[in-house]
Amino acid sequence: MEIRESEFESRARVAALLDRYLISLDQEELDAHWAADLFTADAVVAFPISRHEGIEGMADYHATALSAFAATMHLGSPAVVEVRDGTATLRANLMSTHVHHAAAPDGAPRLFTTGTSVRGGARRTALGWRLAELTFRLVWSQGSPPSPA
Repeated sequence: MEIRESEFESRARVAALLDRYLISLDQEELDAHWAADLFTADAVVAFPISRHEGIEGMADYHATALSAFAATMHLGSPAVVEVRDGTATLRANLMSTHVHHAAAPDGAPRLFTTGTSVRGGARRTALGWRLAELTFRLVWSQGSPPSPA
């Protein structure tokens, strides 16, 4: 007997994927297991300055970007999720605070803060819902981004 997931349950699972993604950027080891728990094999993540396609290298892509900072904190709004036939779209807002490695001359942390709109998609797979696409659009920023490597 097949148990069908309700639309409400599907929306909640997709929203939870985005929440897990954002929290994991600040708190977890990013490795192949992390990527497999969140993304489809052909996932695309697109930021204003770069993008990555495919699950292969997804963890390294994120770890490299985050290593430009001493710490980060990503705070997302509740996601608006629409589900249809095993696929989902999502929208959310995001505020991210990035702490530079070097402090200001007075010892205060140097911050780069952004307000971003997030759009994406997810697919139901044999392993459950996974993110297939995330696109981040910068709405505003304050402070300086990291210097290019």
